[in-house]
Amino acid sequence: MSIVSGERLPLKVIGSALHALHGGAHDYDKLIEEIGEANYVLIGEASHGTHEFYQERALLTQRLIEEKGFHAVAVEADWPDAYRTNEYVKGSGDSRSAEEALAGFERFPAWMWRNTEVVLFLEWLRTYNDNLATEHPKIGFYGLDLYSLSTSIQTVLRFLDETDPNAAQIARARYACFDPYLGNIQEYAYLTGLGLKANCENQAVQQLIDVQQSRLKPIQNDSGEQREILFNIEQNARLVRNAEQYYRTMFTGAVQSWNLRDAHMTETLQALLEHLRQQNGQPAKVVIWAHNSHIGDARATEMGWQGEWNIGQLVRQRYGSQCYAIGFTTYVGTVTAAERWDSLPLQRQVRPALEKSYEQLFHQVGVPNFWLSFSRDPVLGAILRGPRLERAIGVIYQPKTERQSHYFQARLSEQFDAIIHRDRTRAVEPLERNLHWEQGEVPETYPSAF
Repeated sequence: MSIVSGERLPLKVIGSALHALHGGAHDYDKLIEEIGEANYVLIGEASHGTHEFYQERALLTQRLIEEKGFHAVAVEADWPDAYRTNEYVKGSGDSRSAEEALAGFERFPAWMWRNTEVVLFLEWLRTYNDNLATEHPKIGFYGLDLYSLSTSIQTVLRFLDETDPNAAQIARARYACFDPYLGNIQEYAYLTGLGLKANCENQAVQQLIDVQQSRLKPIQNDSGEQREILFNIEQNARLVRNAEQYYRTMFTGAVQSWNLRDAHMTETLQALLEHLRQQNGQPAKVVIWAHNSHIGDARATEMGWQGEWNIGQLVRQRYGSQCYAIGFTTYVGTVTAAERWDSLPLQRQVRPALEKSYEQLFHQVGVPNFWLSFSRDPVLGAILRGPRLERAIGVIYQPKTERQSHYFQARLSEQFDAIIHRDRTRAVEPLERNLHWEQGEVPETYPSAF
């Protein structure tokens, strides 16, 4: 692949600034040093189905827990499903293995969390917690997302049935508003969003208020475990309230629904930080796992220029230098992704990155795997301020419309504090590997790609 003259300076600057990754134990020593005393480290992924993104993110998180004293991992996953894994890594609950703890992730895209790399990380975290001193708080694993409206309703009702039957009766009457739609929440989104049916907003809000007020009452058994249980119930009630609002806007405004979702994830994160502060008696330190599009500062991207915000922006605005965001890029390889929503996952061929993209620029450097930091290198920051194209693959990959479906303009050095580039990557392995996934997608031929 030829290098146009205008790229020679960027390539020279990148080549002198990069830290090559060799797969050794000290690859990220300087990155961990740069993170310093940040309390909130946001680690992204350029797709929801790439092995290396999950693997490197887990390695960094392990070091942050061991060396920097981080208290929890908060992930782009539904709260009740992730809470089952939280119980497992802390040695409570009924799950006998990490794979069993992940059983709650049943809805599409299950492979996003039910994959081999997540299992390895959860087993590591369980062992780490088991070896902590008795008085040391265990490291948690929590979800930030809001798609589990039905499960969260059932969690609140089940708890109240066991602890306060009268309150359970009131809650059941309120949540009955959702009953006609629990099998098809899109119907609720459509009918209420267009004003064709009354919404359930007041009922969800009132139930959250009741749960919050009851949580403020003195606890007879004021143990950390009991506070964690009550916090879990409050978060499920909060999720119902926010999910109701999210679904109501789903068909009427893409920007508004995106903003509501990321506002919910940020609100959940802030509630978690306060919970951990009370539990541990010190400011909480949390690692956040989510897609690049959620954890990079939206103000430096096309999505932000169109009015969308995200966790990365909201956390940076609130906490400033206390947060550190790390993104990922790749040039070519395979990815676990679906052709359309609710279809089976496949090993899909990731096309070589487009011209005038960050991914293509990094490929031209000629070093297969490396990381870059922008915070201490103003020349590199200026070179990568762009804007250029950046690729984002979610749970669906549409290579035939890739430019429209998967690329956006971004100012990379303002979007992240550091970037990790893996030139060739492979698909993450789902725990349930169907024949279609095993066979993979027939690769296309691109004469100039390799």
